[in-house]
Amino acid sequence: MNNNLYQLINDFLEYLEVEKNASKLTIRNYRHYLTRFLLFVGNQNGKLSGKIDLFSISIKPKEISLDLVRNFRLYLSRLTDAKGLTLKRITQNYHIIALRSFLRYLTKRDIQTLAPEKIDLPKAESRSLKFLSRDDVERLLNMPSFDNESGYRDKAILETLFSTGLRVSELVKLNRDSINLERGEFGVIGKGGKARIVFLSQRAIDWLGRYLRMRKDRFKPLFIRYGGSHKENETDETVRLTARSVQRIVEKYVKKAKLSIKITPHGLRHSFATDLLRNGADIRSVQEMLGHKNIATTQIYTHITNPQLREIHRKFHRH
Repeated sequence: MNNNLYQLINDFLEYLEVEKNASKLTIRNYRHYLTRFLLFVGNQNGKLSGKIDLFSISIKPKEISLDLVRNFRLYLSRLTDAKGLTLKRITQNYHIIALRSFLRYLTKRDIQTLAPEKIDLPKAESRSLKFLSRDDVERLLNMPSFDNESGYRDKAILETLFSTGLRVSELVKLNRDSINLERGEFGVIGKGGKARIVFLSQRAIDWLGRYLRMRKDRFKPLFIRYGGSHKENETDETVRLTARSVQRIVEKYVKKAKLSIKITPHGLRHSFATDLLRNGADIRSVQEMLGHKNIATTQIYTHITNPQLREIHRKFHRH
């Protein structure tokens, strides 16, 4: 059995792609985290000088120890970029999560190595949950102007994000024939290949309809770019909006609306969830609509949408 660590990491990444149906982004990130671990190991052993050959790093899986992992964590905590900034705690944790997942894969293949459950994850710093009030949502949705086709596109994007709670990665994959405006619903494949039905509000249906009726092009993507002229040799994928482009569009209208919160497309997803819960939706239904695999992920919204807590605060906090 080939126990070369570099090859085993590649085998693991292929396993994630084929067996676990992991996204390209997940695979890319895991490759980055595990390659950093491999480079760290190589430097520990004095193997890296001159041109780096990852395949030549000769550590065996059974040589991965708690001490080695502890030293790797110390290395991550002290690592700085060109500007002298250290890695965020959550990014450090992602490296260890990837390493534990890799060790779990090795164990599954009966390759002797450190037991993954021996590696504890420190508690990550809490991140504030950013979402908009209904008034701020309305303000944001009313920001696009309709001087050209891109204004109708942007309006349709904002309405769709708030109406559905889609992840931006799910939004940009949509094609025109994906959407059933008559039924006001469509299917998406979310994280981990999880399929779900997504529902459109009447407003989102109306604005998507207006936008699509304006489209005179031949391209399949639901949302396309308008910067520059479309050339004859362009394909569906070269004109499809990217996730980063949608982030910039949302950022543009957040600035225009002069909102106090710097909201992102994911913040509109948070706003969608909190709006549902505040209006009485049950958490299981919200879990399904968001495409969360684990209800614990959905439960982060409950403490900010609990009217009983608000009433207790009003009654007993007499400031």
